[in-house]
Amino acid sequence: MKHILLLPFGTSGSVFPFIWLGRRLVERGHRVTMITSRVYEASALQAGLEFLAPEGNDLETMLADPSMWMPGGGTRVGFKHAGRATASINAAVGRVIAESGRPDLLVAPMITFGARLAREKHGIPLITVHLYPAAMMSAAEVPLVYPSIRLLRLLPYGLRKACFALPSPFDHFALPAVRKACIDMGVPPPRRLWKAWHHSPDGVLALYPEWFGGPQRDWPHNTFQWDFPLEDLAQERPLESKLAQFLDAGESPVLFTAGSGNFHVGAFFETAARLVKHTGCRAVFLTKAVEQVPSELPDSIIVSAYAPFSQLLPRSRVMVHHGGIGTLSQCLKAGVPQIIFAMSIDQPDNAERIAKLGVGLGMNADCFTFDKALPLLKRCLEDDSLRVQARIFAGRLRNQPKIEGLMQWLESAFRSPIS
Repeated sequence: MKHILLLPFGTSGSVFPFIWLGRRLVERGHRVTMITSRVYEASALQAGLEFLAPEGNDLETMLADPSMWMPGGGTRVGFKHAGRATASINAAVGRVIAESGRPDLLVAPMITFGARLAREKHGIPLITVHLYPAAMMSAAEVPLVYPSIRLLRLLPYGLRKACFALPSPFDHFALPAVRKACIDMGVPPPRRLWKAWHHSPDGVLALYPEWFGGPQRDWPHNTFQWDFPLEDLAQERPLESKLAQFLDAGESPVLFTAGSGNFHVGAFFETAARLVKHTGCRAVFLTKAVEQVPSELPDSIIVSAYAPFSQLLPRSRVMVHHGGIGTLSQCLKAGVPQIIFAMSIDQPDNAERIAKLGVGLGMNADCFTFDKALPLLKRCLEDDSLRVQARIFAGRLRNQPKIEGLMQWLESAFRSPIS
């Protein structure tokens, strides 16, 4: 039995894939400890994982920042708070070492800088996990993280590669805190996060299928690509009885969500309510910020703080969402057309990929108004071609590769301490 630390950073869409991975590793007899915000402690424990929360409330502070949910602001805010969390996450790894000895493997996204610091300090192998193609930042397939990226795509590959070799502007927001944490631990700090710490030299795991974002010539040589994890905690949190009764009482609804961590959703749900009224459809509003939903809603709309997508989406007509990779992949699995109103980070790129697959439509979040969203919703409700194409890709997700190959690749990372 090996001891593996999972260190996700972010909202449910970033954490649930690690819970999925932890379940699989526990099933193979390994000991798995998750280190992340205490918000996810109950979910991790219910999945059979051990849990440790870093000190501080970096995630909660990040989500409370309204800039996080403005077009283009998410990456800047995410880097700032991830940088601040570096020391506390590394300290949590240190507590594990003090109590249980040196773990055998660290598994984390690039933005969990404390995991990379722990690798450099303690010599523990680290696997970098990328949950969406935009995280790879390939010059061969330039992700649409900003509208101006379309101009970069017009350049020859050599010039695109040269542009990608330049310092990242986002390093500025995280690097000071990362450098301080490194110096405090006696570890030489990286000159740049973008080039030095973007991919772990021990291995890179791409958790999305090739048909969504295929391998590129500038990917790290030690990359293993699998498929979407598709974790939604359905085992622990089934549909609420009230929501199940609503689904049984009429036609399939349209689902609306702005993301599990978005607590600035008042304008979004006001627009959603107008769309529902105009189209005459039934709807489910999914949000933890239920106080921001319009107070007077018709019986055709129900509000829920959480519902497992694997149980809700197959009984739905369309989903309107922010473009998070977890929500997007569950829509694909259910064969449901989707409308993405993208804000930042991976969401614009995800929206573009969905449109190219012919399974949904995309728009910028600042364009999510009644007049602009209504034609898109009508098309998703009325255009059978979108639903037919969505069902094709649902079939692909029913035939995922065997988990054995992924587990064996991860287990191959268990080796002697890094010098």
